[in-house]
Amino acid sequence: MRAVKRGSATFNGLGVALATPFTAAGALDEAALRRLVKRQVDGGVDVLVPCGTTGEAATMTEAEQDRVIAIALEEAGTARVVAGAGSNDTRVAVARSKAVAALGAHGVLSVGPYYNKPTPEGFFRHFSAIADASPVPVVVYNVPGRTGSNIDVATLVRLGAHANIVAVKEASGNIGQVMDLLRDRPEGFAVLSGDDAVTLPYMALGAEGVVSVVSNQAPRLMADLVKACARADFAAARGVHERLLALMNLNFVESNPIPVKASLALLGLCEESFRLPMVPATDATRTRLRQALEDLGLLA
Repeated sequence: MRAVKRGSATFNGLGVALATPFTAAGALDEAALRRLVKRQVDGGVDVLVPCGTTGEAATMTEAEQDRVIAIALEEAGTARVVAGAGSNDTRVAVARSKAVAALGAHGVLSVGPYYNKPTPEGFFRHFSAIADASPVPVVVYNVPGRTGSNIDVATLVRLGAHANIVAVKEASGNIGQVMDLLRDRPEGFAVLSGDDAVTLPYMALGAEGVVSVVSNQAPRLMADLVKACARADFAAARGVHERLLALMNLNFVESNPIPVKASLALLGLCEESFRLPMVPATDATRTRLRQALEDLGLLA
């Protein structure tokens, strides 16, 4: 595995894209959040990633996001915290990166600008401005299915040369693009899978880890998969991958984080409560999730 560029600032291994629990009335459920974080830490997660897509950051105020990040830091133990701090306005992304760093976050996750559809040069200048200003390392998040535009390999390679851009969370779904990036990336620039179902093949090709959704439901199993990949025990990794694959896929039969939060409610960890435009899972999805959780031995 390649080391990232800033000594101890490594975000390799298993990261979890933390869900944010709300009460039935729609308020932040701090007690449930502490339970979720503790369960992840106890399950062997290396990196906590609050306030991303799975965390419904788009419908939280900055004050709420700061509180979620603060709680994650309080409960993190030895896990590192990479806080979502992205925006499609570069000035806002810079300000948020500074703010979450001031809270104590070990790094920031910054999503590609959504709706604007920047050119490659626009992506480069956006992330360079964030990295220049951020007191902590930056992880670029490439998720064209959400943002509407892809950060190409040449641009990621340019960004990877920046001393304060240490990794990319790659969720393009394009394995050819990922292979090219793994071949061409600068020394010390980590590639993290942004999709659970391709963690095994990406790590077999040389990626350093994953920012996982399914870890919300099954942290110990996902930790086992990532650790097996890291030690190149791909037979063991395949066994875990095959066990988790149905749940990995179910997490995206409705928009993330609808299925994962429905699962957490089935597990008794939080309310199945969302803020519009997110809505609860359909009965059919909930039934399939219950069966998948039972098959994994996660439901009594």
